[in-house]
Order: sequence, then structure tokens, then C-alpha cells
Amino acid sequence: LRPLAPLWRLCALAVGFPFPSPAPETPMLPGKIATLLVIATVLSVIGALLVVWRYRAAMQALMKAPLAAAPGASEAPAARLPYAADVAPIPVTLADNHQAERRLILAFLGITLVMALSRTLLMQVLANGPITLITVSTLCAAYAWPVVPVVAVIRRWSLWRFVAALLLWFVAAVALLSWRTNENVTFAQVFGWMLFDIGLPLIIVTALCLGSATRAVAPWLAPLFIALCWASQAGVDLLAALVEAQSPIAVWLAGQIGAVTAIALFALAPWLIAWWPARALGRWLGKAYATGRISELFYLFTAVWVIALTGPALGAIASEGWGALLYFLPLLWIPLGARLMQQRQRSAGRPPTLLVLRVFRQDANVQDLFDRVIERWRLTGNTVLIAGTDLAERTIDADDIFTFLDHRLAERFIHHPEQITLRLGNFEWRPDAEGRYRVNECYCHDTTWQQALAELMKVSDVVLMDLRNFVAANQGCVYELQTLATAPGLQRIVVLTNEHTDMSAAMAATAHAPSGRFVWVAQQGSQALATENVLRPLFATG
Repeated sequence: LRPLAPLWRLCALAVGFPFPSPAPETPMLPGKIATLLVIATVLSVIGALLVVWRYRAAMQALMKAPLAAAPGASEAPAARLPYAADVAPIPVTLADNHQAERRLILAFLGITLVMALSRTLLMQVLANGPITLITVSTLCAAYAWPVVPVVAVIRRWSLWRFVAALLLWFVAAVALLSWRTNENVTFAQVFGWMLFDIGLPLIIVTALCLGSATRAVAPWLAPLFIALCWASQAGVDLLAALVEAQSPIAVWLAGQIGAVTAIALFALAPWLIAWWPARALGRWLGKAYATGRISELFYLFTAVWVIALTGPALGAIASEGWGALLYFLPLLWIPLGARLMQQRQRSAGRPPTLLVLRVFRQDANVQDLFDRVIERWRLTGNTVLIAGTDLAERTIDADDIFTFLDHRLAERFIHHPEQITLRLGNFEWRPDAEGRYRVNECYCHDTTWQQALAELMKVSDVVLMDLRNFVAANQGCVYELQTLATAPGLQRIVVLTNEHTDMSAAMAATAHAPSGRFVWVAQQGSQALATENVLRPLFATG
């Protein structure tokens, strides 16, 4: 209750009660930092949900906006595409894709184990603890949990599977440490230690990854809300200092606006100042992501490790002061690991490019397809598509977030056909540091998507089209099928269907296609999407 003391004293001043001077208090900095992290996490989750909701609404309005009403954009000249259209892609097989996924997971696991080992040795040295093989290996295994969120993103785990994996890791860590500690350490002590050292970080990470929207947006908003919450804490600390000093300002505030209003004023008013550096930080993050200096996976990996190391650092502040910053030294392994992973990437030739088309307003179907198929394809090839609200939660990135918050989302849209080449020239074709390729989108009005489709087909090698629940009334899909049937240069067109697909209309639209161009993959009933059956025809044979 000690952080609430300023409230009680301010209330006492409001009624004229002579509140006695308090006894010297122990430092409350660890508690303040932990509280700020929890509050910032809650605000980040709420902010992520609001951003995605408003982002979808803004996209829908802009797609239907007339061209005359769309604002112009001052943009740099179009960059050249990274390869010529007549250059064949390097052959990539399904086995190559499997190997890339295993290599990626093992790479992050290796960095995690090195960081967990460094953390263990550092803590044992600073705490004068024993350094034995059993002690180090046990603690290292317990502290390696930050690899779980990264694997969850790579494999697109469901929320329940992700939460279950984290809880299982926590239970296993408590059981392992209870088994390996001596009889002088009770189970309650081990559980309390792990609850603070691992439990609180696990709760924060789980909150940031509650769903697709929060997992995509909340980690990018968290630094901004941490800065704002720190400003609020500074304001409340200032008010507490005024109360402790029996300042006339505090007495006047207590009498004029009341204690609760005064605390709210000192907590929120600093946001007027802190918003500007927080906004600058967000813009820097968006620009760093857009230019390839930050990748989604390494940003998430770093954020999780910062949260994981904050617990022991908070516990050491009281005794070690600024020396507690030493607990963050394992973070230095992350840029080194990113550099090594980047050097191992394949550089000869260009990877194949996948064009994704779908029946719109089938959000659940296309989101499941994205999680199971497109995320796997990203390990070995580029992806292009026409942006839509159905995939907003999957494709939104740091650059999109802060562009939207700056009210510049309209600049992303193709207002006239002449801008299509410019948009394609600004696509990011290079892989991120970990080797995954990004999803590049064309933001189109209802009057420009057909021209954008024609240009996207020119840079694509393979097409994946989700025709589940397609009917002849879906004239946009009919146009896409007719265009794909006669487009030159496409190697394969994989079409996903189900029992509700109007096959007669689809076959009629593709009647003029070369033999073997279209590969039809049927999904029966409501069964889970067969990932391998969809992926296999997308890749080269071999």
C-alpha cells in the first residue's frame, strides 16, 4: 500500500487533517518499475485492439473512396525492381522449405541457450552462488523459455497452445529446480522465486501475444506506453514530493479540485510532453523496420528477453544500484546472432514469388490459410497480394502501424495506374536478418485493383488462389481466373476449393488456360486445412 501513501496524505490535506511526517521509506524503485511494466502492457494490449479496429475501418473506407477525393502523395521516384521479369527463380522444393524452418528454429534455440547460459553464469557470479554443472544446466534450462514465443510465431501456434507451452515450461522449471536444490530450500521458496523470476515475465509476454491483433501490434506500442507511463510516474512522484513538504501548492490543489483529481492531473498532464519523444520513437521503429534494420522476429525475440531479464535486474537494484544493468549483458548476443544468421542466407539467384488471391469477406478461411501456408512459404520465397481488411491483423507491420497513427495511410493507396510501378519498386524483396521474406501488399481502390493485379502477375512465379465458397456472383474472382488463364510466365496456379465452390463457373473462367497450369486442391467439409497438400504443388518438384 506504500505507493498509495500520497493519496492518503493529499486527502488529509483536503480536510485539514495534520498528517504526521512519515518515517524514512525503503527504496520503491523495483516496485515502481514492475508496476509501470504491468500498466504499460495493459495499455499496449488495449491500444493494439483499438489500432487494428480503426486500421480495418480506415482501409475499408479508403478502398471505396473515389479517386478525386483521395489525397495526393509526394513520393520519391520508383526504385528498380531487384530482378528482370525474364530471370528464372532458383528452384525451391518442399524439402528446402522444411529445412529452412528447422534451421530457423534451431538458430533461435541456439541463441537462446547461449543467452540463458550467460544469464546463469552472470547471476551466479554476482550472487556468489555455486557454479557447478548441475546448477548451471538446471538454471539454463529454466531460463531458456524466451524461445517459446518465437517458435509460436514461426509455427503460428494458436493462443491456447502458446499459453499451454508457457505454463508447461513454468511447471517443469519449478519441478526441476525443486528436484535439484538441497533440503535447506523449500518448495515454497523455489515457487516464489520462479514466480517472480519467470512467472511475471510470462504473464506480460502472454498478454502481449493474446491474439493476432495484439501479437502483431502490441509489442511495437509497448515502448511508447512505457515512456508515457514513466512520465506519469514522474508526475505522481512530483506530487508526492509536494505533499511530503507540505507545499502550499499541494494544499491549494487538495482544497480546490480534490485529491483524486489532483493525482489524475499530475499523472496525465506529463503525457503532453512525453507524447512527442514517444511519437518520435514510434516513427524511428517504423522507419527502421521499413528499411530492413529491424525484423519482426528479432524485435519480438529482443522484447521477450528484455522482459525476462528485467525480473532479476529489479531484484538486484536495492543491493547493487546501477550495477543491476549488468543483468542485461546477455542481450549483446542478439545482434551477433542476427549477423551470423544473415551471413548464412542463400544469395545466388532470386527466390520464387507467390501471388495470393482469394474470395473476399471470407476472413476466417483466408486467415487460416495465411497461418498454415503463407507463413511457411515466407521461409523460402517472397509473397505479394492486394491488401484487404481480411488479412489486416496478419500483414500489419511496424511501418503500417506508425504510418496509420500519423494519419498517412491514404498515401499507401494506388490512386492512379501510373503509381503501380512506384509501389512495386518500393516493395522489400530482400529477406530479413533471420531469413524470412516479407509479405508485400498493394493498397488499391476499387477502381485500380485490376491494373495492380496485372503488374503483380508480371513479378510472380506461382499463384495461390483460395476459391472456397466461390460463386459465379463473385465477379472479381471470375476476372482473376480469366486473367490468370491467359497470363504469360506463370509456372503454376494452385486453386483451393471446397464443396461450396461453384466449379462449373470456375472451369468456364479457366477454359482457355494451357493444359496443366491450374492445380485444383479440394478441401472436404469442415476439416482442418491440409497444409502439406496445399504447399506441395506450390514448390518445384525435387
